[in-house]
Amino acid sequence: MNLMGLQGGQYRPLSPEQIKTVHEASMKILEKTGITYEQGLEDTVQMLEDNGAAIDRDRKKISFSNDMITEQVAKAPEKVVLCGQDPKNDLHLTENRVHLGTGGAAIKILDMETGRVRSTTLKDLYDVSRLVDQLDNIHFLVRPCIATDIDKADYDINMFYACLAASSKHVMAGVNDEQGLHNVIEMASMIAKGLDKLTERPFISVITSFAISPLKLCTQSTHIMQEANRNRIPVALSSAPMAGSTSPLTMAGTLAQLHAEQLAGITICQLTNPGAPLLYGGIPGMANLKTMGYSGGAVECGMMNAAIHQLSNHIKVPNYNSAGLSDSKVPDAQAGYEKAFTALLASMGGANYIHHSAGMLESMLTIAHEQFVIDDEIIGNCCKVLKGIDVDAEHLALEVIESVGPGGNFMTSPHTMTHLRTEYYNGNGVTDRKSREKWEQDGSLDTRQRALGIARKFLAGSKPSYIPEEIDKAIKEKFNILL
Repeated sequence: MNLMGLQGGQYRPLSPEQIKTVHEASMKILEKTGITYEQGLEDTVQMLEDNGAAIDRDRKKISFSNDMITEQVAKAPEKVVLCGQDPKNDLHLTENRVHLGTGGAAIKILDMETGRVRSTTLKDLYDVSRLVDQLDNIHFLVRPCIATDIDKADYDINMFYACLAASSKHVMAGVNDEQGLHNVIEMASMIAKGLDKLTERPFISVITSFAISPLKLCTQSTHIMQEANRNRIPVALSSAPMAGSTSPLTMAGTLAQLHAEQLAGITICQLTNPGAPLLYGGIPGMANLKTMGYSGGAVECGMMNAAIHQLSNHIKVPNYNSAGLSDSKVPDAQAGYEKAFTALLASMGGANYIHHSAGMLESMLTIAHEQFVIDDEIIGNCCKVLKGIDVDAEHLALEVIESVGPGGNFMTSPHTMTHLRTEYYNGNGVTDRKSREKWEQDGSLDTRQRALGIARKFLAGSKPSYIPEEIDKAIKEKFNILL
């Protein structure tokens, strides 16, 4: 059952009038309040001024006119295709087509053997990527954890290498600096057999956290974003305000500020290279005002992330956003219901590229192998909802009802056998629907224990390398590959 790229849009937290109101409010923010910037962005600021922005250099304030924003945003592609090394994993991001996958930059992992939390390593990233490669409902691979055991100088190239070697799905991650970006592009071009072929079928993309909420441009990330634009490498324009902390407490206020940040980022990209492929990257979240930390599992996060797709759809730009997070520290009931609510809301909202949807715990700080398996099951259920109910002659089954007749039994009908494995979502094996007696005979395992068993089975299998041997050798001769 193919559950990738299905149509969402059934859930619309904002009415058409509210979408227009939020968009107009964002335009007022950009014109009146404006955005500020860090040192080192003089060339970018000059580019904006040359194209109509009003610059107050004493206050470091950039103001945008409505016409300027509208003109530049219109140049952004309405459709972005993020490819896998295997074409079956290509993602067609447009309108209400939905894809869900991993995300984050976790620094901790629940050890499979001890169950205790520890720091993440490069090998963890490789193993998790291998696991994700085998979980059919996880549609793409955003680097889910940080390799805390390698030096910063080797970080970018090794993070992408570990993911590309372990999975044929699309790989997205951030980079530390422009040199790291150039190294990653060069490595990916070697795999693709040319930069031109890489840009034709981009199996990598880059997260650029260009905005420091509220309304401030980050120098390093903006430079990375623009360099990716110049090389036609797709970028996700990540900005992640927390309601009550780095954006207004109210959901509407957070959406208006975030939409303004996105409009500014898209404008910079299109002035840098018209038509540059990008994803509107709004990730609205909530601050836990008791701890001043991030609260990722709240149902309102699902609501706001569904609204983000409506706002990106309003300006006809595909979007990247977030769902499937949990504030729970372990794969428990809290993790289950927080993930299910937010993932389903974002999916039914029609979001195009929903990251953080698999593996994440403790508000993005921690991952767990078994959680990836459980989340694959949750994502599958979300996508089944999007698939809807087929209503045609075959599925109405009038002839079957006639042949069985009143008082009959459909159990042995050929029609039942035909649709047994396709009409209903069968899952990856983690969900238990046995009798209590059979469940007890099989060890009385709970969901987490069953998921651990599945993860161990997948990781015990063969280790396919998606980088051809001769190219792999050349990469290792050029770069300090540590895996």
